[in-house]
Amino acid sequence: MERDLQGKTFLVTGANSGIGRATAAQLGQRGGKVFVTARSEEKAKGVLDELGDNGDYLQLDLGDFDSVRQCAKEFLSRDEPLHALINNAGVAGQRGLTETGFELAFGTNHVGHFLLTNLLLDKLEQSAPSRIVNVASVAHYSAPGIDFEAVRKPTKHFTALPEYAVSKLANVLHAEELARRLDGTGVTTYSLHPGAIASNVWRRVPWPFDAVMKVFMKSSDDGARTSVYCATSPEVANDSGKYYDDSKEKDPSKRATPELGAELWAKSEEWTAS
Repeated sequence: MERDLQGKTFLVTGANSGIGRATAAQLGQRGGKVFVTARSEEKAKGVLDELGDNGDYLQLDLGDFDSVRQCAKEFLSRDEPLHALINNAGVAGQRGLTETGFELAFGTNHVGHFLLTNLLLDKLEQSAPSRIVNVASVAHYSAPGIDFEAVRKPTKHFTALPEYAVSKLANVLHAEELARRLDGTGVTTYSLHPGAIASNVWRRVPWPFDAVMKVFMKSSDDGARTSVYCATSPEVANDSGKYYDDSKEKDPSKRATPELGAELWAKSEEWTAS
């Protein structure tokens, strides 16, 4: 494999398993340096062993603002460039509330990543050309919008999949709003559907839904391809704020409007203010 990413630095959230691990491995195989985030170093050991000298570890719990701030502080203390932030980590099919008081999927998949991205924006601009990649989902099409009161309450639905869809719509909106705000900085943004992947993100979906879903799913290596494409391909270097599926640009949900994106940004800024 061509080692065309030597000298490039990446940060991949949730890189200890599934799509995140496959993404980190593919970047490392091409010579990139990859910062792997996970809740514990023990969970990240497998991918760190695989990456060797091209891997480094950062502790991160996206549901805990203190952890997010410490993760960003630790990365910035290394005085490394950051050529791509890949907001990959996520939960689906789990019910509850984050430490910071958000519906579990929304707090983990969107709010934690929003804060982490903002804390690393200056570094991304200093490292330009650089990219921000949000791993969203085709599930975002089924979200009716964002109920800003519901996202501050525990998960309502038994499968938690409607809440997951809302969190993925937020990922798409976040990438679009970032593109508007970062225009001209050399930082480009992307959101994507990785494909229906049999990864750990679905580990809490109740039986028999989990068994039926996984019959139709692809491997994590397949799922990582669009993330890696958005993070590295010269073909999309001048595009920003677009949504991709199978490494091709697609129209996102009609609910992904600039107005909702601006509202989500304002709320997210308010929620994460220190």
